[in-house]
Amino acid sequence: MRRTFATIVLLCSFTLTASGHPQSHHSSGSHSSKSHASTKAKSTKDKPVHVRGYTRKDGTNVAPYDRSAPGTPGSANTGTTGRAYRKDFIAEGYSPHASVQRDKHGKIKRSGPAKSAFERQSPCPSTGKSSGRCPGYVVDHVTALECGGADAPSNMQWQTKADAKAKDKTERSCRL
Repeated sequence: MRRTFATIVLLCSFTLTASGHPQSHHSSGSHSSKSHASTKAKSTKDKPVHVRGYTRKDGTNVAPYDRSAPGTPGSANTGTTGRAYRKDFIAEGYSPHASVQRDKHGKIKRSGPAKSAFERQSPCPSTGKSSGRCPGYVVDHVTALECGGADAPSNMQWQTKADAKAKDKTERSCRL
């Protein structure tokens, strides 16, 4: 009985000591080692990161370089304002067209009925069908929704996948 009681007392005192409440080694009492560690981690994430050279799957070599932290001025996904690019959100300085709907987080919701109406008006170039898959093609907005374009069949076109990738790169200028 005494051994069990002594074991319980020992475990309780160890638990109280480990939590840091009754016995604190800090003079102010408001700081803990946990908050100090998170402060240190925040300060190091803003520093540039050195990337070692590597070989891509296609065989091209990438030379070593220094990459700036995401979201900081000078990184690839920010403009001169220092604001990060956010996919499917209205670009800064643009107002959304009345036909563009957004969800509760402000993200653009693309209209399924508008896309179906476009497909009925202009069938797929590769298959000639007005519904279903269209191999090698995508439905593209002529003026991007992020840049104030309408989500209507009149603002849609068929585009090859390669052309769509090239256009997406140039459309980023309205988002930055």
